[in-house]
Amino acid sequence: QVQLVESGGGLVQAGGSLRLSCAASIRTFSSYAMGWFRQAPGKEREFVGFISWNGGITSYADSVKGRFTISRDNAKNTVYLQMNSLKPEDTAVYYCAARINSGRVAASVYEYNYWGQGTQVTVSS
Repeated sequence: QVQLVESGGGLVQAGGSLRLSCAASIRTFSSYAMGWFRQAPGKEREFVGFISWNGGITSYADSVKGRFTISRDNAKNTVYLQMNSLKPEDTAVYYCAARINSGRVAASVYEYNYWGQGTQVTVSS
């Protein structure tokens, strides 16, 4: 059974930084591509970023490009989301998700098989 557990969320002032982690209980973690999504109150879940199985391919939503960075450590079964220069509009519940690596960027919620429970990020102005 696959489990994804996010951590690292919290309250931060605008301009600050946070690093989210997602620990995966997947035997073959390196076979999975990973994504980060977020959902603000009253809004649909939206794509934040993607990383391929070996980190060779990354992709970001335009709204976070240049501020957020995704990385992974396959030895630790963990994927990270480093968030810098945070803005109040980044406030949301952040989710990590996993899918069998297909060699291409996956930016739709429907392309992922497994989801974490989410971690709250609140950015104050």
